[in-house]
Amino acid sequence: MQSRKLDALISMHWPDTVIATTSELARHGLGDRVLTQGVRAGKLIRVRRGAYIRTYDWRQRKPWDQDLLRIQAHHSSTGRMNVYSHTGAARLYGCSPWDGGSSVHVTTPFTPAQASSGDDVTAHGGFLEPWEIVELQAPWPRPVRVTSLERTVVDCARTMDVERAVVIADQALRRGADQQLLQDYVDSGRITRGVRRVRRVLEAMDARSESVGETRTRVLLDTLGIRGAVLQLDVDTPLGRYRGDFGWKDRRVILEFDGRAKYFDYAPTDEVIFNERRREKALLDNDWQVIRIAWEDLSKPWDVERKVKAALERRPYERRKPAVPLLGSNGTAGWQRVPVGRG
Repeated sequence: MQSRKLDALISMHWPDTVIATTSELARHGLGDRVLTQGVRAGKLIRVRRGAYIRTYDWRQRKPWDQDLLRIQAHHSSTGRMNVYSHTGAARLYGCSPWDGGSSVHVTTPFTPAQASSGDDVTAHGGFLEPWEIVELQAPWPRPVRVTSLERTVVDCARTMDVERAVVIADQALRRGADQQLLQDYVDSGRITRGVRRVRRVLEAMDARSESVGETRTRVLLDTLGIRGAVLQLDVDTPLGRYRGDFGWKDRRVILEFDGRAKYFDYAPTDEVIFNERRREKALLDNDWQVIRIAWEDLSKPWDVERKVKAALERRPYERRKPAVPLLGSNGTAGWQRVPVGRG
């Protein structure tokens, strides 16, 4: 079949969904022969057995959106009885796992045969209480069953390293996860494997971190033994209130994680950067130091440690105002350097 004809056929008959199953496509006039040709021609992508997407639809999605589409493809092609868990549930709750892999995670009450689940699925065997299963209205037509937000945090904490699990736990707290219910998992003995790791995650989580980068920075500071930072520290300046991601008020040091969202999500980029730099200058004029780190710096902990410790070891109020004349007791002129105000 010619390329243009194939394009026209797919465009004309594709259902009103991003992901489509083979049965849906057949009802709309796109049979196996067309699907095979579409995949070979690079116009369709077979996300998993029985589920397809148009190539341009797939390529215009961000990686995290593609992960959701994988879950949708699984849900569409296997039915409603699956319970999505771990990072799969986290994604459906709107959390953004860091480096969590693209596998679709499901939990079943029996020990699953991984070979029968599919290469794109990680299946976990485990009993779920009725209250641990929640039905969400997913961003596609049919509702989807997931583990509760608290059970999702616990499952991720048991199976992921602490840093990745804390990234999910922080976001879950901001989405309403109940800290007492989370603690009950540890105190009640309901979990037997990975309880020590879960406890570490519960101790480390903090809803005040507003991004994955801030969470990773906080975990890194703790790993480096750099303590005492206040999250979301407010500092008043002549130009208004400045909120730093991390701050040591007694040392007059602020640490900022520079993520793209900070500059692109809420206002024109130039305006955001200009206003932030003005506020930062006001801080510098009042003897504060501002350290900025970016995503790539988190893979160089020694560099972050050097920058932060150098700033914290500086004597507070080291920057001074110009010397002013002072009359000595004998009437001769002397000089005194006046420190910047401690306000």
